[in-house]
Amino acid sequence: MFALIMGIIFIAFTVFAVLPACPLAWGADVINFLKGSLPVLAAFVGLVCVFIGIADIKDKNEAKKEVQSEESAE
Repeated sequence: MFALIMGIIFIAFTVFAVLPACPLAWGADVINFLKGSLPVLAAFVGLVCVFIGIADIKDKNEAKKEVQSEESAE
């Protein structure tokens, strides 16, 4: 229950801080942060996709080898 309340408080603060009518008005700073972090995030996601693709190719090759070994054993 404590975690839920804290989560709601943090989300409310985030919305309050980003709104242009509030005294903090961090909206422009948040947009600049998102603009700066998107290329890094895209590179990270691309790297993860490459690793998943390589693992998928290895799994398919192992499955082919298993099928071929089962056919030769029969």
